[in-house]
Amino acid sequence: MEHNKKLIWWLFAIGVLCAVAFFFWSTRLPTIVNYPPREGGIIAFGDSLVRGEGASTGHDFVSVLSGMIGEPIENFGVSGDTTAMGLARLDTVIATHPRIVLLLLGGNDYLRQIPGEQTFQNLETIITRLQSDGAVVVLLGVRGGLVVDHFDEDFVALAERTGAAYVPDVLDGLFGDASLMSDSIHPNDAGYRLIAEKIFPVLITVLR
Repeated sequence: MEHNKKLIWWLFAIGVLCAVAFFFWSTRLPTIVNYPPREGGIIAFGDSLVRGEGASTGHDFVSVLSGMIGEPIENFGVSGDTTAMGLARLDTVIATHPRIVLLLLGGNDYLRQIPGEQTFQNLETIITRLQSDGAVVVLLGVRGGLVVDHFDEDFVALAERTGAAYVPDVLDGLFGDASLMSDSIHPNDAGYRLIAEKIFPVLITVLR
């Protein structure tokens, strides 16, 4: 009987230690470069998804997200931009000295069959230049393919390597759902709201 009590106690103690270890592991925040953010504005930088192609006025994800956090977000989205094009106009973003940049590029690279290595090298350069200026970068993942996502692991590795906050594939669950898409590539108002809702938890954590 005494042996059983000791065994039960040890099992209980081990269970508690495992629970505590899991708690600290699961709640451990990754190291985000330049966190907590400095003073300054918030910018969304990217392609047609940032611009809001397919949404009605005020229903693109940048506008919706701005309403959710109660703070303006300046839209630097340009339809058709590749990562190289984004890199070429990066100075206009840096000139504003933002505290947070939401970065969404890469989809047009895939559509134009630009090698993935070049895409992610450009993204890394964009991230590190923004960080060198003092901004917190929130990297927004996009799909590299309509059926199979060839970019997923590369985005995860890039976020870990650069210390950017990360939101996985913002288009996940939207493709193929006519109720969420305005065309084969761009969401409609409902789809963009879902994107905003995916980004919100990460952005609000960075803001706090």
